[in-house]
Amino acid sequence: MSDPMRPPVSAQHPQGTPRSGLSRPPRAGLRTAVVWEVLQDALDRRVKATGRPALDVLDTGGGSGNFAVPLARLGHRVTVVDPSPNALFALERRAAEADVADRVQGVQGDAHGLFDVAERGAYDIVLCHGVLEYVDDPAEGVRNAVAALRPEGVLSLLAAGLGGAVLARALAGHFTEAKRALEDPDGRWGQGDPVPRRFTVDQLTGLVEGAGLRVGAVHGVRVFADLVPGVLVDTEPGALEALLKLEEAAAELPAFHSVATQLHVLGETAEAAGA
Repeated sequence: MSDPMRPPVSAQHPQGTPRSGLSRPPRAGLRTAVVWEVLQDALDRRVKATGRPALDVLDTGGGSGNFAVPLARLGHRVTVVDPSPNALFALERRAAEADVADRVQGVQGDAHGLFDVAERGAYDIVLCHGVLEYVDDPAEGVRNAVAALRPEGVLSLLAAGLGGAVLARALAGHFTEAKRALEDPDGRWGQGDPVPRRFTVDQLTGLVEGAGLRVGAVHGVRVFADLVPGVLVDTEPGALEALLKLEEAAAELPAFHSVATQLHVLGETAEAAGA
């Protein structure tokens, strides 16, 4: 899952956090900045459309709360569904430390049996981050996520990108593995590959549209961050911020989607898209 980003405290927001800023710690921000920008914009639009400052968010596979806790600090109510008891324990501890335990609920479950632990049609926004790589049926996982949305709802989908893995293996000199990932139906480079499945943009947008949503936006995540040697970023003055700006600039360009480590798709119901 993505790294945590703690929002600053401000009197501008009734719950203590302004829209503009979930502050970004070094390096971690490179992995999550693009997703946060898109997600915050979606949250703002739903708040404006509903007139409710506190939205109901479902975070499937939310783990220890890397997204859930910052969202709760923004004032939203977040339900995290995750199969790992250890992750949920860490979520509880993190929420308590952030003083948002009253707005974060963790329940044990998975995407396949989502409605054993979550309500249908009860959420303004559903996060499905780092889940589709591991489920047996990605289409079912997306359909369940969509079924959890209210009529005017938004799906945030984040999954591993095929092209980024191929490029990384090739640049590391593992050309046979790069070719294998390119040709494998699941995008795997071998038996030692820790990721069970990767996706192209067409595959992810097809899943979203097949579940009845409109694709609102597609972004490439970690286009350059995983390829640039850390020593260059850590030792060159201003390099981290410059790389972050480059990531944000490239994220929306289709030409770079095919080499991103992760792909982010924002899906909207027809009612939300027209709001």
